Amino acid sequence: MGVTENQSSAKLTRKEQIENTATALFKERGFSATSMRDLASEVGIEAASIYAHVRSKEELLQSICFKMAQEFFGELAGIEAQPVTFTQKLRLIMAAHVKLITRNVAASAVFLQEWRHLSEPHLADFLQLREKYEQRIRTLVRQGIEAGEFVPTDDRFVTRTLLSSLNGITQWYKLDGELSPEAIANGLADLFLTGLVSHKDDRPKYH
Repeated sequence: MGVTENQSSAKLTRKEQIENTATALFKERGFSATSMRDLASEVGIEAASIYAHVRSKEELLQSICFKMAQEFFGELAGIEAQPVTFTQKLRLIMAAHVKLITRNVAASAVFLQEWRHLSEPHLADFLQLREKYEQRIRTLVRQGIEAGEFVPTDDRFVTRTLLSSLNGITQWYKLDGELSPEAIANGLADLFLTGLVSHKDDRPKYH
């Protein structure tokens, strides 16, 4: 979201503190199990005071989900416009996706799991964005197939499998873990674009 997980809360506005706290609690407890009173307590303010900054916890969920969606689309648009091969574009998309997912794992987890608690019309709007993102990557895969860069295959299956693998990073990624976001992106790109079968070449180690 607007700040990374290791930034000092002292630099944040009260509303940003509330949003960061909500992000952490939504990930830890789930949206339904988190109350406005819980948020106020964690931030260190009176329960009634929190409404001077946000109207409801769903407003916070909307902010988390739609901000991150726009970040994904911003990265995607920039990559689509580049004069490179479809293979290179797919690598760049994977790298950008991993970068966004790992920059704030708590926000990413909320974005990927708690969107189900959005009410209408926000839920429909969010689902439409998810579909558009998938469709644009699917179009790139299909164009790569048509150009002969990728083997003939089911572009929908490839796209959904790819996105599932990328989004699943939130389940195991650790900021202080062995693999950097760059190593993860390169490793996944190698697996998807060249596979596991050895071609007797020297494959890069992921570190």
